[in-house]
Amino acid sequence: MPVPKSEFDELHPCDFYTAEELLDEDRMYTVYEIARMLQELDPDAEIDVETEEVLLDWAIPWIVNNADDLVVAEPRDEEEPGYYGLA
Repeated sequence: MPVPKSEFDELHPCDFYTAEELLDEDRMYTVYEIARMLQELDPDAEIDVETEEVLLDWAIPWIVNNADDLVVAEPRDEEEPGYYGLA
């Protein structure tokens, strides 16, 4: 259910990193690494599965929204995810 804004102590701007701000030009990242970085965590940070699922809820739309600025690489083997980098 929607709630009144007045129920919150503080409201923040909905400001996301651009692809150029988040990613290094010469690196490729998995969606899991991007999810961590969007939360200012190290790309290799150990997090629990439940937290990772929540972070993916932010990362996947971010990737879709920034698709014009990204390139995609197929996984190097069947057990790896795909990779994303700056175009």
